[in-house]
Formats: sequence, structure tokens, C-alpha cells
Amino acid sequence: MTMKNRFGMFIHWGIYAIPAFHEQALARADWPYEQYEALKDQFNPVNYDPRAWVKTAKDAGMEYICFTAKHHDGFCMWDTKETDYNIMHTPYGRDVLKELSDACREAGMRLSIYYSNPDWYNEYAYNAASSHQWKAKYPERADHEKYLSFVKAQVKELLTNYGPIYTFFWDIPPMIDDPSVNDYLRSLQPDILINDRGYDKGDFSTPERTVPDGERFPNNTEACQSVGEQSWGYREKEDYYSAHHLMASIDKIMAMGGSYLLNVGPRADGTFPPEAERLVLRVGDWYNRVRDALQDTTPDSRGCKVAGGAKYVAVEKNGKTYLHFYAGLTSTAVTLEAPEAVPVRARLLNSGEELPIRYEVLPCKNDSDAVARKPYASVWKIPVDDYPAEPLVIELEW
Repeated sequence: MTMKNRFGMFIHWGIYAIPAFHEQALARADWPYEQYEALKDQFNPVNYDPRAWVKTAKDAGMEYICFTAKHHDGFCMWDTKETDYNIMHTPYGRDVLKELSDACREAGMRLSIYYSNPDWYNEYAYNAASSHQWKAKYPERADHEKYLSFVKAQVKELLTNYGPIYTFFWDIPPMIDDPSVNDYLRSLQPDILINDRGYDKGDFSTPERTVPDGERFPNNTEACQSVGEQSWGYREKEDYYSAHHLMASIDKIMAMGGSYLLNVGPRADGTFPPEAERLVLRVGDWYNRVRDALQDTTPDSRGCKVAGGAKYVAVEKNGKTYLHFYAGLTSTAVTLEAPEAVPVRARLLNSGEELPIRYEVLPCKNDSDAVARKPYASVWKIPVDDYPAEPLVIELEW
């Protein structure tokens, strides 16, 4: 099944937003179970407005939202009948996933579901073959068959009560090969796309907080990154990535044909941290200007090469070549390597402005005897200093 490359929003939200430390606060702060589980009785996100979340995502050019239905702590953010450890047994007492699903459907936003395989609350969930088992509450009661029955019952709720689900994001591979599990998901929603962190290789891979080398992904890929360096859930003293770092990652991943999930961790009251929202919208402002060169492209068939050491990915769409300089440029010109490659028009997508093209002998573009003889095409007068924090994308028409 082919996956269209899209820009999406990841949302890590749960009772861990109350201590504002990390989404794995139970383990990483080594809290006693009783103290952590008591957060359920405090969780009351009175300012939760899923339409505001969806609006931010749409304003940033995003086309889907992936929501953490259950993280490693085992707390469930929907009206599940399989455990009382869920959002309906908090002071808030409302199904936040249902409200998000409704808001997404109203706005034409796709909805995806994240589901953690580790579960530090369920008595049967401990899995010695997997990772992230540090805080499993009852390792001595491990029973894979009983836990898998619980998982399937919860998956059935998620895939039958919340409308069409775009992708299903298993987290932490269980290291158990059982294709029947993903087959079960597809029996509930035949068009769903499933990642590679579940019970088989699924439909797409999921590089996390990394930007792989290369110019094209060989398979369906969805990379994910958070706006914060320390946490995916809300962290009060977060260290935020620079807009340039995030844009550069998105530019390269999507130019390579991948999708990209950019994560925000809402606060305990249900609102996005202002710093995170500003960062998402700043990234989105750039993305909306260059998105035509990021979606539905193919590798450049002309073999367009740029002279010098600039880092770039070349793609094409509708007969045009797009050069993605994800790390920026060091000068105001881009010279094409082949003397016969002469575009008729060039445009900087960051601004929409047309750029001049010169075709002439360049004094530092030497031939074998160190004498400049052949003319080369250059796109020049590129306003690099007007966009110091943005990857530059140049469109070439032939």
C-alpha cells in the first residue's frame, strides 16, 4: 500500500502533563505507583478545545493529527470499557478522543492513533523480550495471551468508535512476530496504514529524532520529531529546538518522499504551550510557502547537479526541478554542474520571487588545464540573508 507523504501533528497528552516533567515521568522521575496513579484524580483539562488544536495544525499546513490514546503509563485517553484507568474516571470525565475525532472530521483533518505496547499498569503486560518495561507493575504476572486479548479489545474500540483512522502508530516493538494482529486491525479498517513498531513490519518505517542519509526512501516512511529536545509530553522547562533545525529536518525528510510528524505536548489544562505553538506556526509559515515542492514529488530524472559542497536534494514535479537546500546556502548563487543544463526560469519558493539566470564562463569554474573555458548556468542574486533560518527551495523550469 502506497503512503502519500504528508505533514502531520503528533500530540502526546496524558496525566503526565500535570507534573510537567516527561511523558515517562513514572519511570524517569521514579515516582511511586500510588503517587503517579493519583494524578488521575487531578486531571481536569477545563481549557481543552480540540477545534483550537485542529486550527493550529491546519494553519501550519498539516493534514493529519496522531493522538496518544495510551502511553507507557497505561492511562487511556478515551472511553474504554477494558479498564477504569481512563479519562472517564477523572474530574473531567469526558472522552477527549471523541471530541478530537469530531473536530478533525468537521475540519477535514485526518486522525491517527498512537498506542503503546508497554503498559505499566496492566497486570499482564510485562514483556521480557521488549524494551521500556522498567516500571511494569506486575512483572511476575506476565501473560502474553491475556494482555494481547486486552490490546485487541482496546484496538476494536479505537477502530470502531472514532470514525476513519488514517494511520495506527504502535510504539515499542514487542519483539513478537504475529501478523494476525495487524490483520485484525485491517479487518476493522481496511484502508488503515500501520507502522513498523508492532507485531510485524507493517506498512511504513518510523525514524525518530533522526534524519537519515540519502536522497530517497526505499519504502514508505514517517519520521517523527518533537518541538522539545527533552520530552514529547509537556515539560515546563523545555529546551526547544530552533525553527531552522526543525525546518531542515522536515525539508530533507519530505524531499526524500517521507511524511513528517511534528509533536506538541499540551499542558494539563488542555492548551498548547505558547512557545510550542509559536514554533509550530513559524515552521508552518515556511512549509506553506514551499509545500508544493515537498508533496507528490519524484526523484529528479534530469540528474540535475549543483557545483560546490552545498547539501541538497533534487526532486521533480510536473516537469519542474526543485532543489531543496535543507542546510541553507553559503552564497548568493547556485551553479549547475553540467554546462548543457540551462533552465529557462528560476524561482525561490520561500518568497515566490523570480531569480535571474546567467549563462557565462565563470573564473573559478576551471576545466582540466585550470583555465575557465566553458559557460555554466547559475541561478544568482539569491537573497540568502533574507532567510537565515529557512531551508531554501529553488524551482527550475526547463
